[in-house]
Amino acid sequence: MFSNERPIYRQIRDIIVERILSSGDGALLPSVRALAAEAGVNPLTVAKAYHDLQASGLVTAKKGVGLFASDGAAKVLLKSERALFLTEEWPRVQARIEQLGLSAADLFEKA
Repeated sequence: MFSNERPIYRQIRDIIVERILSSGDGALLPSVRALAAEAGVNPLTVAKAYHDLQASGLVTAKKGVGLFASDGAAKVLLKSERALFLTEEWPRVQARIEQLGLSAADLFEKA
């Protein structure tokens, strides 16, 4: 399930981010124990991922209730995902497009 390229807590963080993006602001997130069991990792690994997201203001803990996506978290994450794509993924996509003898405009033409 996990790759060796990045720390597992970062990969867990990505799983949580995907849940926030699909569920939206205010969504109840899985508990540390539940997500650890689901992912098959140590709860401390999940706790570290949640701690990073709390420090970023993307996750809010409500004592005795659970962890929630903060208001505005989905919008912030969409902006950062877009920026990440443009800086990390787009050069690879562009190189593949050129290998195929196409232009970026060709991707958006109707077939």
